Amino acid sequence: MRGLLGPNGSGKSTTMKIIMGMLKPDSGNINVCGVDVRSKPVEARMHIGYVPETPFLYEYLSAAEYLDLVGVAYGLDGIERRNRTGELLKALQMDNHVNEVMSGFSQGMRQKIALISALMHKPEVLILDEPLNGLDPRSARIVKEILHRLADEGVSILFSTHVLEIADAICNKITIIADGSTIAEGTSKQIKAMSGLKDSSLEDVFLKLTGSEDTAKIVEALRL
Repeated sequence: MRGLLGPNGSGKSTTMKIIMGMLKPDSGNINVCGVDVRSKPVEARMHIGYVPETPFLYEYLSAAEYLDLVGVAYGLDGIERRNRTGELLKALQMDNHVNEVMSGFSQGMRQKIALISALMHKPEVLILDEPLNGLDPRSARIVKEILHRLADEGVSILFSTHVLEIADAICNKITIIADGSTIAEGTSKQIKAMSGLKDSSLEDVFLKLTGSEDTAKIVEALRL
């Protein structure tokens, strides 16, 4: 599982949208499971589960209707759709809300539906942009365990988060970007060593590498 870290506006979401074929790169090619994203974007997306930073849901539908629609789009038959959604809804404690219209859902409930829709077709690649937003501790723990299991099974996962402790805990590789360029890449231990802060937290390393070390001075100035 690879963590994608960077300051706001560094290019994390843009990178993910390019992989999804939602944006065109200025140069180069992207292949997902052997499929060229630029020439065959729909085919490439069939291999991917995607959770954007701000998921868009058809709010006038119930959770059951929406997930059934997603399952049809991925070519799942009726039995498979019901089995997969039932398992995931129960795991994330959403089975009691399955027939409710999503316009009344909280942020956390919407996030769970977005995660379920990304997982239901058993994708080979997962692209997750702040996937734990709004989740309660239990649900966040379940999602992290699911991601660990999928990674162990060979699913490629790109995970973007601003919570560096999460990235440090669950990602076996980390890429730090700034202004659209990669500035560090490797395991958490390797990145800490190359930055000269091997005994520090990933947060300290991130702040040093992205030029944000003067936070204390900023806070001090606000007291004046």
